[in-house]
Amino acid sequence: MQTWLVLVTSLPTENATARMRAWRALKACGAAVLRDGVYLLPAQAACREALAPVAADVSAHGGSAWLLEAPTPEGADFTPLFDRTPDWATLQAEWQAELGTVDAAAAATAPGAAALQRQLRKLRRRLQALQAVDFFPGPAQAQALQHWHALEQACARALHPGEPAPADTALQALDRADFQGRTWATRRRPWVDRLASAWLIGRFIDAQPTLLWLAAPQDLPAGALGYDFDGARFSHTAQRVTFEVLVASFGLDHPGLPALCRLVHALDVGGPRPPEATGVERVLAGLRTALSDDNALLAAASPVFDGLLQAGAEAAEDAA
Repeated sequence: MQTWLVLVTSLPTENATARMRAWRALKACGAAVLRDGVYLLPAQAACREALAPVAADVSAHGGSAWLLEAPTPEGADFTPLFDRTPDWATLQAEWQAELGTVDAAAAATAPGAAALQRQLRKLRRRLQALQAVDFFPGPAQAQALQHWHALEQACARALHPGEPAPADTALQALDRADFQGRTWATRRRPWVDRLASAWLIGRFIDAQPTLLWLAAPQDLPAGALGYDFDGARFSHTAQRVTFEVLVASFGLDHPGLPALCRLVHALDVGGPRPPEATGVERVLAGLRTALSDDNALLAAASPVFDGLLQAGAEAAEDAA
């Protein structure tokens, strides 16, 4: 049975500022209104953390507030009060209005790319805010997330032309001993998947790799191992980006790699974003803008991936 948090408040009518502050906080956390001064949220830790300061603020400004926990009364159903279907429809309309058509030509310029990335961050914050208060997600959220994923992919293609199309190929188990001292080549001006893959190759796969950055995939030298472009030995599959393909193909089992796989996947093709994703994205984007030499870019980005690997391992150990 669903359990609820019930906040019962009363404030003097003359204290308009405190009333408005409480109303805004309750609206932001997604509380439903049962009647004037009575608000409802699912009994979850995050909801309690949101309501407790509201109750404290009301009490501190001459009002009264009680935060109670109660089961659903017999015959009652409060879940329809939290139906976010109209909100998801509104959000999708905003996406369409603000970023319905991605201008690939504009995104190819530095100012255009920066503007598109800012727009994506703004829209992503709206998405995350609505997800946080959609306590009983249903088809409306699923449809919106599918639309958002398609939008992210369109933006990724515009920001990083030449991204490979997913191939429907089965992965082969490979032995790292057969891939030592090899030449590995990918497209120049690498973004997150190519950067992370180059780091992974040197960190876990090939002790003495030679890395090449190609102006075009057709420049791949004979005998070189291509990665992250159409027709490359290692590239996207239906479910994995190149980094994940390399991890799976070589059976890499470092405890920090699963979290890093999730991060690289989200930043490269979209999907659920770990909390650190936005910060990492900005750091890598800044390095890419500041460093025109791809070897220098990899050298600067590698400590970032080292740190993420360690953080992922520590988080996995804490969760065990």
